[in-house]
Amino acid sequence: MASITIVVPCYDEADRLRPDAFARACQDTPGLHFLFVDDGSRDRTLAVLRELAARAPERLAVLALPENRGKAEAVRAGLREAFARGHDYVGWWDADLATPLAEIARFVAALEAAPEREIVLGARIRMLGREIERSALRHAAGRVFAAAAAQVLGLPVYDTQCGAKLLRGTPALAALFEEPFASGWVFDVELLARLIRERRRQGGRPAAEALLEVPLLAWHDVPGSKVRPSDFVRGLLELLRIRRRYLAGD
Repeated sequence: MASITIVVPCYDEADRLRPDAFARACQDTPGLHFLFVDDGSRDRTLAVLRELAARAPERLAVLALPENRGKAEAVRAGLREAFARGHDYVGWWDADLATPLAEIARFVAALEAAPEREIVLGARIRMLGREIERSALRHAAGRVFAAAAAQVLGLPVYDTQCGAKLLRGTPALAALFEEPFASGWVFDVELLARLIRERRRQGGRPAAEALLEVPLLAWHDVPGSKVRPSDFVRGLLELLRIRRRYLAGD
């Protein structure tokens, strides 16, 4: 039975959190743990999380940051603690559950079926037989950004920004989270850039061979998203900084 810790970054999520869904996921999936990171929320998020953790303290835990540090740092802080637990798999999931928690089992199965792969990225691909509900504007902006990210990374990645990722709990991957991310909104891309740089330094297998994208069975836009139109422009600028910092000379 695999042991799994999923980090859930939370900032002012009291009205959108679905405590019963997390508790039910633990009951349905042996070995599954959640680590909720409260990123200095101003509402009742921390209280809601502590009430949830009290239901099953051996499977549900809360890490409270003293002040708001942004999603990238919340994820990084949670992942560092998750790796320290020594579990087989660690990952992160958006608190709004736009990606259903049932996808966790599919991600684990994908890694267990492909021992050479180390990181699974959820991909929101609109296909027949899938329930991918995304506004036309966000879909179009997402495709433009994804194309730019793929160009910067030199990888045929379809969706870097889906808030559902799973990694093997190895020291090599844990090392990618030691330093704070330079980017805020597109830290997912920065993580992949770090992986590419380290693989080149060590002369190991190309980063592309360690990655696996899994098309989601379902994904739904959830009202109250904190993503703003200006974040798209900021994200493109951050891509340029990531390229200069990690991939200069390509």
